Amino acid sequence: MSPHPPAPSRVHSVRVEGPPTGAPLVLSNALGTTSEVWRPQLDTLARRLRVVRYELQPRRSVAEHADDVVAIAEALGLERFSLCGLSLGAMVGMWLAAEQPSRIDRLVLACTSARFGEPEEWSERAALVRGEGMAEVALAALDKWFTPSFEDREPFLRMQLSVAPGDYALGLEAIGSFDFRDRLAEIGAATLVIAGADDTATTPADAAFIADRIPEARLVVLAGAAHLANVEQPEAFTRAVLEHLSG
Repeated sequence: MSPHPPAPSRVHSVRVEGPPTGAPLVLSNALGTTSEVWRPQLDTLARRLRVVRYELQPRRSVAEHADDVVAIAEALGLERFSLCGLSLGAMVGMWLAAEQPSRIDRLVLACTSARFGEPEEWSERAALVRGEGMAEVALAALDKWFTPSFEDREPFLRMQLSVAPGDYALGLEAIGSFDFRDRLAEIGAATLVIAGADDTATTPADAAFIADRIPEARLVVLAGAAHLANVEQPEAFTRAVLEHLSG
């Protein structure tokens, strides 16, 4: 498995792994993480699927992040693909499934919300990051991302600290301006919603709200997981994704 050169102009570091004839699956990660956050799923998914990972770029809105995914798909010749998104990445999935439904086959929305707090909260956090840097918010985020029993946090701290403060601030503002509550019923793709039972950032109630409003969506709540449920409960998460993608 190797990187796919060259990356489309709108994005950086696109990697395609798995059999060339496999059904395409785009993985879209959370703000403050790199595409390595999918490492627990990668080997299993790439045995049968054509898995596309990419790095989030500084964008002002979820719509602009969705444009990056479209650029990747077009560069790779993918007319239609499934998408598994985590947090911000799942917001991208919601947007694409409603705005460009012909592109999305199956959809997995993990650890996300159709409305993530109030815009003012995110603007304040963005100002803090621009003024003080990443260290303070990065440490606080770890307690949202993981349950107290999860100890291997250092790689995820490094992920956050690798993000330029200005880029991270733009991502915070993109999340703060997102409100898809009134558009969920427009999503026609077969959808799986995954929540971590102990996620206080995007709660199981947030996940249930999404699943209740997307026609025929299914909800899975993973015990012993917070916001990065795919990391804390990798086997259960991967199994749920594969079952959904296999239809």
